[in-house]
Amino acid sequence: MAAKALTALLTVLAGVGAALALYWVLNKISEMLPERLEERLKPYFYILPAYAAIVIFVVYPAILTVTYSFQTKVGFPTQEFVGLQNYKDLLSNEAFRQTLLNTLLWIAVVPALTVVLGLMVAVLADRLQTRGENTVKTLIFMPMAISMVGASVVWGLIYDFQPKGRPQVGIQNAIVTSFGGDPIAWVQENTFHLNSFLLMVMLLWMNVGFAMVLLSAAVKGVPGETLEAARIDGANERQIFFRVVVPQIRVTLITVFITVLIGVMKVFDIVYVMTRGNFNTNVLANEFYLQFFNNNDQGKAAAIVVMLMIAIIPIMIYQVRSFRAEEAGR
Repeated sequence: MAAKALTALLTVLAGVGAALALYWVLNKISEMLPERLEERLKPYFYILPAYAAIVIFVVYPAILTVTYSFQTKVGFPTQEFVGLQNYKDLLSNEAFRQTLLNTLLWIAVVPALTVVLGLMVAVLADRLQTRGENTVKTLIFMPMAISMVGASVVWGLIYDFQPKGRPQVGIQNAIVTSFGGDPIAWVQENTFHLNSFLLMVMLLWMNVGFAMVLLSAAVKGVPGETLEAARIDGANERQIFFRVVVPQIRVTLITVFITVLIGVMKVFDIVYVMTRGNFNTNVLANEFYLQFFNNNDQGKAAAIVVMLMIAIIPIMIYQVRSFRAEEAGR
């Protein structure tokens, strides 16, 4: 344990030291320039490492991924250019189209419910006494500290299924059988995508606390004068909430929604641990894993990533525009 702590400490010190040395060198280089050039270029020297990191770790891998999506491996390390064939093969495959449908279900359900439940909990918790509010919020936020793999293990005990006649470890089946019913294979049951919705519950359980914290802060930040003015004008609490509070926390609502949406589009751990994508629960991120590692098809795996990138870019543009509009309105 002491060795690990020492290694971590040395790593932090080495990283900080390397950063300081880098900026010291950049500062010295800028001082060697003529004074006029130094004043102009010194700010760019300071932001150069950040831009270099973005290019190396974001832009360059993105370009490589797009390139690989137009190729297929024909023998390591040879690559053959196949154009849009990877995309055609994926989109013409019935199983992949079902994977897209499952992903769309996650996108349609989880972000909206997370915002609604997070806002509901935030408003209800704010009405409690100070000590009760803190306790409730702590309990609801606690799942955020658990990894998705850990959450899958916890919920695996809830959804666990044993054949009829055996002791039921899963809480849900224990309840069902206690009332005389037959145990249900929850994560294998695909009727009306029941298993997918049950997996979504796990992500909701983890994200509602995140939404609650941000939305609670936004609700508390609504000026009391506007609420009093609405009450004086005769508005009831429901009208005040939907016509006064919600419009003033709109940017926070959008931020929470988009943040959760992006997380949903790349959800992998829950599906992989619970079902491996079987029983018609597959999603795009898990399909990428299967194509890359199981099928050893880097071309199709890259094509899936490009699809996700294309889907996320408009969302990011909308979020940036919303932030700019909010800043301009202040």
